[in-house]
Amino acid sequence: MRTVVQRVKEASVKVQEEGYESAIGPGLLLLVGFTDDDTEEDLQWTAKKIAAMRIFDDAEGVMNLSVRDVAGDVLVVSQFTLYASTAKGNRPSYIKAARPDVAVPLYERFLELMEAAMEKTVGRGIFGADMKVGLVNDGPVTIIVDSKLKF
Repeated sequence: MRTVVQRVKEASVKVQEEGYESAIGPGLLLLVGFTDDDTEEDLQWTAKKIAAMRIFDDAEGVMNLSVRDVAGDVLVVSQFTLYASTAKGNRPSYIKAARPDVAVPLYERFLELMEAAMEKTVGRGIFGADMKVGLVNDGPVTIIVDSKLKF
């Protein structure tokens, strides 16, 4: 599982065809991608890691607080392109990205785990939809979390 974590002042996702919008204030925008060998352990580790990650400033301006500590919001958007391979040619290959029959249950379970870790509802995109994502990156702070690279 790969996640791009962006600290934001605000973020939103819109799906025009469905008249859907989800928006948050200060907090984290999570772009998440899954592969076929992702497990419950990957999902749990990632949710706990992100909820506890100290990337918000304390009173001294030091990144020492988590999104939970600052009562921030979280918006989770699925993004299969995080598993793009650019090794050959100019057209990325997405063969390592999980197909919808695998990825949708992983995405839905990750949303549940993220809500449990945050102890509140998180915003979300619509899996597989043509989404328009907007954000005001704070810092900017952008971190990549890969559940297969936990040393």
